[in-house]
Amino acid sequence: MLVLGIETSTPTTSIAFGTENGPVASAVLAPRQAGHEMVVPTIQQLLSWADLKLSGIAGIAVGIGPGLFTGMRVGIATAKTLAQVLGVPVIGLASLDVLAFSARYSRQLICTAIDAKRGELFSAFYRTVPGGVARETEFEVGPPERLAADLEAMREEILVVGNGGLVYRRQLQEAGSHIEIASPTLAFPFAGAVVELAIPRFQREEFDRVYDLKPLYIRKSDAEIAWDRRRTG
Repeated sequence: MLVLGIETSTPTTSIAFGTENGPVASAVLAPRQAGHEMVVPTIQQLLSWADLKLSGIAGIAVGIGPGLFTGMRVGIATAKTLAQVLGVPVIGLASLDVLAFSARYSRQLICTAIDAKRGELFSAFYRTVPGGVARETEFEVGPPERLAADLEAMREEILVVGNGGLVYRRQLQEAGSHIEIASPTLAFPFAGAVVELAIPRFQREEFDRVYDLKPLYIRKSDAEIAWDRRRTG
């Protein structure tokens, strides 16, 4: 089956097509390009390059965050609209889970850390299991000092993946010599991993209801914070 993957929860937007036999086509848009605005044109271009038809898509998978508000909304809205127009199932995947999956061959404990702006990080911890990873904690959002304290308390080897580890490298590495910051190749969740994770769920028919698919918010938006301040000011 041909699956379209969309990942827009971070400043790097990616689109991918794949099947149970492997990747078919993909594109990554750098942070400076306002990539979430290019989701639909990129899908159209990939279909053309790979000589695919929109009607050939059998399922759509999308990263739902946690991440940046505008990007998450654009990606999810696109996935829901296409699923309804094409009459195909849709699956939402947590973007931190997707990021951790890309590091599944590590023998270390995996810590995902995405820059959440406002001096905070989205994070979670994972352990590798046959065929993938298993999340061991809830999704968290907080300052790098809090995550560094968690890392320091864990006395096993830990690989920190995500652009948050790069942005706050100094603070996190102060947690101890058992902390390794992954390379920029693991800085963001990518749509290719979204597709790879979603295909077994499509095969098991573990779909999401279109109307239930929503961004995974674990903190308030800037607008909500501003509103709260006006109410209490």
